[in-house]
Amino acid sequence: KLIERFPDIVNGDSSEQLPLQDVTVIGAGPAGVASAIYAARKGLNVTMIADRIGGQVKDTVGIENLISVPKTTGTELTGNMQAHMSDYDINIKEFLRVDKIEHDVNNSKAPKTLYLSSGEVIESKTVIIATGAKWRELGIPGEKENVGSGVAYCPHCDGPFFKGKDVAVVGGGNSGIEAALDLAGMVNHVTVFEFLPDLKADKVLVDKAEAHDKITIIKNVATKEVIANDGKVVALAYEDRVTGEVKEQALSGIFVQIGLVPNSGFLDGVVDRTKHGEIIIDEKCHTTTPGIFAAGDVSTVPYKQIVIAMGEGAKASLSAFDYIIRES
Repeated sequence: KLIERFPDIVNGDSSEQLPLQDVTVIGAGPAGVASAIYAARKGLNVTMIADRIGGQVKDTVGIENLISVPKTTGTELTGNMQAHMSDYDINIKEFLRVDKIEHDVNNSKAPKTLYLSSGEVIESKTVIIATGAKWRELGIPGEKENVGSGVAYCPHCDGPFFKGKDVAVVGGGNSGIEAALDLAGMVNHVTVFEFLPDLKADKVLVDKAEAHDKITIIKNVATKEVIANDGKVVALAYEDRVTGEVKEQALSGIFVQIGLVPNSGFLDGVVDRTKHGEIIIDEKCHTTTPGIFAAGDVSTVPYKQIVIAMGEGAKASLSAFDYIIRES
């Protein structure tokens, strides 16, 4: 629809600007798509800006925990989300990013100004930030090459695929130990690899993991290489940081749990964020800046799951609608 209605903008000519938007959604993952659809259903003027439709979901191999959809893939879900959006009048600007957002600190009712990587400038009554987050990677040989073939980042999503197999969890913080405890109920055995001499997780979690007969914890080691054979992960090479000895652990899956990096770097001075970069929101997805909302993995909402992101996106859009009818 954008190409049909604003061909010059798509081709890089930003001389013809969009009219004032009611809602501008940044991001096109589950949270962003839900936000855009809910806003469009309210009859609002909606624009979506994203580097790609689907976001991180597009890279997910198998999805079996999206309620009412027993089994799908990231590619299929992305296609379905895109098809659903096509039923509504949503201006979709793909392969673009928002470099900067400006807002009038003295007048919360003034439109927000968004500066795009194309050079275009958009003014919008409200903004919903749904840019998601990316998993922090190990950065070792064999990791990227084997994502979906044994390397995974979400134990809730991909754990069931390793039923009865031996797996590793890399990371000894809360997320890593929680993942190990979660996986231990599905897989044959879990080995936790921690870089530091001591685990960083809460003591109650550490105690449970150490007492579990299906969990082994190896501390003070550095992962070195993901080893695969015939397109499947078969082992993880790691180095003892005291002796320097390099060893291999035979396994079928590796869950990397060393943190998430929210895609919020362009928001300096716009909204308040945690020390980890998550946008601080309340129960209605309001940020600390009136008229700007956030949803999904980029926010402080707990549990980074597709179904939760979709619900948060819908909530953010309803909050934006309420803001428009009351404040603008």
